[in-house]
Amino acid sequence: MAKKKTHYSIQVAARAFYLEQQSNPDQDRYVFAYTIVIQNQGTIPAKLLSRHWLITDANGKVEEVRGDGVVGEQPYLRPGEGFQYTSGAILETSVGSMTGSYRMLADDGISFDADIPPFVLSIPRTLH
Repeated sequence: MAKKKTHYSIQVAARAFYLEQQSNPDQDRYVFAYTIVIQNQGTIPAKLLSRHWLITDANGKVEEVRGDGVVGEQPYLRPGEGFQYTSGAILETSVGSMTGSYRMLADDGISFDADIPPFVLSIPRTLH
């Protein structure tokens, strides 16, 4: 049986990179970049209004970030369309994680959250 396609389906994928040249481990400064791909797999166009991030370091310190759009934009995604951007985070530890959600507004006036699956920020050769 085929899976029923939902009106509101935003898929989010993330990939993180350690930026060694911008980091300073002696001062507990670890800089990471991450690339996000957002894909509208639903049947109704939707606009990304805002973001909500939870950034957790290895000490359990959580930074909550909220704001309008992403990288200064509020992308409008028709069914099948995607949007990709790269941003960054600075941690006090060599390992951490990020998760969150995007607040979306569909063309029919319905607001919904698109979950951002958790992903790891880690310097190379730290995790196995």
